[in-house]
Amino acid sequence: MNESDMEAFAARPWVATASDAGIALPVDGPSTHARFYGTFPRKIRHYALDRGVISLEDAIRSMTTLPAQIMGIKDRGTLREGVWADVVIFDPAKIRDAATFVQPHQYTEGVEYVLVNGEFVVDEGKITGRLPGKVLTK
Repeated sequence: MNESDMEAFAARPWVATASDAGIALPVDGPSTHARFYGTFPRKIRHYALDRGVISLEDAIRSMTTLPAQIMGIKDRGTLREGVWADVVIFDPAKIRDAATFVQPHQYTEGVEYVLVNGEFVVDEGKITGRLPGKVLTK
């Protein structure tokens, strides 16, 4: 893909950030694609913070509120009373994708906390092993 095309897509307010990555474990070997670990932090670091083609707020919206609206999921994608609490707390100065094509099983840097359905799955930068996520169906 052409980088100027990627920047043009990233800057559009109607483009939702998503990934076709599935679940990968380090035992899966190097055949895993880097996007399994780095799609979302890359948009934040590269396109919002480093290149400035999209604001940080719009990058986050493209990963949260916009996909939920597109999919018609009313209790996700925003922080407000009565909705499920899926939250990522990161340091904008440190966030970056560390996964590469040669070493794809690298966790994102700069993510301090992740809550899924209100439970910590990353706490002080460490994975907790908890699996509170649910499959969403219509």
